[in-house]
Amino acid sequence: MTKKDNLLRSRLEKERMRLIDELEQLQSRVGPADERREGSPFGKREEEATESYEFEKRTAMEKRTRDLLAELEHTLDKLEKGTYGLCDMCGVSIDPARLEALPQANLCLSCKSKRGKDAKSKHSTG
Repeated sequence: MTKKDNLLRSRLEKERMRLIDELEQLQSRVGPADERREGSPFGKREEEATESYEFEKRTAMEKRTRDLLAELEHTLDKLEKGTYGLCDMCGVSIDPARLEALPQANLCLSCKSKRGKDAKSKHSTG
């Protein structure tokens, strides 16, 4: 493994640990369900709406963090296997500038563009 690969691995491992910490913090923010706010003029409905909003927000943040963590795990796996820098769809080399900007990129720009168009057409026709 080259020095550049070791630096990349170190950078990815640090980001991985940061995401794991973030996920643990998000999961530890869950308070008891019977913990209620006092003094609201709107009573229980306002509390339930606020709790629902906070739950949905936290759930979305947890999903986003898990997705990012999965991307990093995949990138570290590719680095270990020697396939880092190759597109997952077509197998061509990903532009080094793209990898520099987004080390966990697993698709070349052409395949990324195709995937984006496919997703848009599924939503508009489905």
